[in-house]
Amino acid sequence: MTSAPDASPARTAAPQGADGTEPYVLPFVAVGISDVPRVGGKNASLGEMIQHLGASGVRVPDGFATTAEAYRRTIADAGLEAPLREAIAGMRDGSLTLQQTGETIRRRLLEAPLPDAVVAAIRDAYRALCEELGEADAAVAVRSSATAEDLPDASFAGQQETFLNISGEVALLDACRRCYASLFTDRAISYRETKGFDHLAVALSIGVQHMVRSDEAGSGVMFSLDPDTGFPDVVSISAAWGLGETVVQGAVDPDAYSVFKPLLDVPGKRPIIGKKRGRKARKMVYASGGSARTQTLDTSAAERQALVLGDDEVLTLARWACAIERHYGRAMDMEWAKDGRSGELYIVQARPETVQAARRSAPLRSWHLDRGAAEPIVTGAAVGQAIAAGEVCLIRDPADIAQFRDGAVLVTEMTDPDWVPIMRKASGIVTDHGGTTSHAAIVSRELGVPAIIGTGNATELLKDGDAVTLSCAEGDEGRVYPGTLDFSSEDIDVAALPDTRTQLMVNLADPDTAFSWWRLPAKGVGLARMEFIVSNWVRVHPMALVHPERVTDRAAKREIAALTRGYADPKDYFVETLALGVARIAAACHPHPAIVRLSDFKTNEYAHLLGGAGFEPHEENPMLGFRGASRYYNERYREGFALECRALKRVRETIGLDNLIVMVPFCRTPDEADRVLAEMAANGLTRGEDGLQVYVMCEIPANVLRAEEFAQRFDGFSIGSNDLTQMVLGIDRDSAMLAPLFDERDPAVKAMIAQVIDRAHESGAKVGICGQAPSNYPEFARFLVEQGIDSISLNPDSFVKTIATVAQAETAAGAD
Repeated sequence: MTSAPDASPARTAAPQGADGTEPYVLPFVAVGISDVPRVGGKNASLGEMIQHLGASGVRVPDGFATTAEAYRRTIADAGLEAPLREAIAGMRDGSLTLQQTGETIRRRLLEAPLPDAVVAAIRDAYRALCEELGEADAAVAVRSSATAEDLPDASFAGQQETFLNISGEVALLDACRRCYASLFTDRAISYRETKGFDHLAVALSIGVQHMVRSDEAGSGVMFSLDPDTGFPDVVSISAAWGLGETVVQGAVDPDAYSVFKPLLDVPGKRPIIGKKRGRKARKMVYASGGSARTQTLDTSAAERQALVLGDDEVLTLARWACAIERHYGRAMDMEWAKDGRSGELYIVQARPETVQAARRSAPLRSWHLDRGAAEPIVTGAAVGQAIAAGEVCLIRDPADIAQFRDGAVLVTEMTDPDWVPIMRKASGIVTDHGGTTSHAAIVSRELGVPAIIGTGNATELLKDGDAVTLSCAEGDEGRVYPGTLDFSSEDIDVAALPDTRTQLMVNLADPDTAFSWWRLPAKGVGLARMEFIVSNWVRVHPMALVHPERVTDRAAKREIAALTRGYADPKDYFVETLALGVARIAAACHPHPAIVRLSDFKTNEYAHLLGGAGFEPHEENPMLGFRGASRYYNERYREGFALECRALKRVRETIGLDNLIVMVPFCRTPDEADRVLAEMAANGLTRGEDGLQVYVMCEIPANVLRAEEFAQRFDGFSIGSNDLTQMVLGIDRDSAMLAPLFDERDPAVKAMIAQVIDRAHESGAKVGICGQAPSNYPEFARFLVEQGIDSISLNPDSFVKTIATVAQAETAAGAD
């Protein structure tokens, strides 16, 4: 198959007709972004990329565009302007419904003949394209491109139709007529009404583009930022088998990849920080015969298990996304395809991202859910970060859209663009199928309606009329809870937050929520708990992967086998999954430090991991038992610890996030510190090598009383006020009966904290705190500032309140 031609030299002006009039057809290479009024946003962007981005390696399939003049000539010759205006007026005065209006106009356009001159221009251009490709009756994609489309403040995504696998002149001309008619789909009429566009002022250009044989490979959608949080330093990619319409329409649950942009051009680094396998149950391919041009088939078990893209392909697409973003000077929303015969990747569309661009100057909104003991009914991919509640309105068939109740939570198998008029009336949206870059997700973001996509079984488990609460505020996983739960939100004016001398950082446990707080002026991540990533992402006890023969529970063995399928060595599953979780957190605060604490499960918690029961001893008091540093060099766990080290080494060296700082928890003696550091070095993590810093938790009195000795071995201390309070006061922090006695503000605890700050500073070590106390008690935060602590790490939802307290304390200390 012939590849798309190399980009031609840049054009100064699109050509005119031989007599100086506007031509009916222009090749992509002859148009650019300034030609939106002539060929619409989609086609203008394709031409722009062909002209200017070939040198960056970006491939765009060649083709041509009919001009707005061709559309207007068709309308004029058929005498359609007056009937079209009459139909629109009928809709506005209520004599016609939206559906009647759309049906009337589409019928008139389908019946209108194309002018002879327009037909001749399309035929000539198609024959030239076939000759260029070396194919008779070459298969093409016929795409609608409205002249008001893909503007910075209006995406118009999916408002008009695309026709795939069109070959031959007769089929091409028929598809062109259908494109013209699709300018007046119900959804397009509704969208233009909402945006205030004159229906007759908008013209339609048709893009005729060489079809990439992605039906034999894969395709998908790509954003040059995180589409839910607006985090600008990642490229987000979705991928599924076959033609890309299944991803755009939300008909499949695609693979998802994230790439950290700042490290893309660093030699030797492979900054993939997200990789999730989707179900990919269906794929769209070329039809083998009959009138249908495409057909949708079930994927094989092997296709569902395999990832669509290899790492090299993910990185190539990410580099293209960055090149496209740089060229346009703004975040972009793109579609890509892979040719199954040549193996080459292509960009088939690029448009401005509109949702996060519009929100960039808005306040940061923080949502809080009081879930109590409620457990979710269904879960899926979260779109947006909001919370909503309402009654379920279950609609399975598009023919029943009129039954939707305003303000309800729409629950359906999937939403396509025809559903937009009711999506804007929903309080929330839940679908069985789709991914976070599907059309339904894009429209939900634009409308500001929280959505949970790809639940798999929402239409089975959620009953019409039931009250539910939909939460997208708990990370990438969206959850639907029974009943109407209490929730609240607050707006944060980030620009108004004060500067502080004390470094304020955030505690992050969940990689899924890492990007949510990027706009806060935090100086890094002060505590990332590795055990949270292990329990929620990895889920398998590392020793069960090192010694699978010792796992006796059959159900656990089956689940472990399913999780590790596709890995030549099951241990690689642990290393890669943990590395991706850590990398996502480190990327969220780059280049500020990300302090990742090595695993600090207790034995009873480790035992609950898949396959873990056979590797953990029973302890009467796990809180004071085989935990933290004591595990890492012990024969019971040292092989598992080696996997932790491999994951962190991958984050720093392969991915390239050298802002990662490793922290050792519950280290009882300096001798134990030496053993842990030696074990880390044996696994490729040597303190001081390649700038690696290693911190120690200060959470037992020995860390305070022997602070100088610990400072010789570590670069810094992080005070864990919860454990330190427990150890100083002799109170089990998990005891409900003793809870009234547990107080970090106790003078004995404060004396210990003051002492370790002073002794650490005298030894040249930094000191921070990552416990809950500064978030809970303003007076405790003031005490820390007075003692000269270097950093305070806070839960994100208490950051704003505490930064004001710290600023006031610093001002008071300066005055004193």
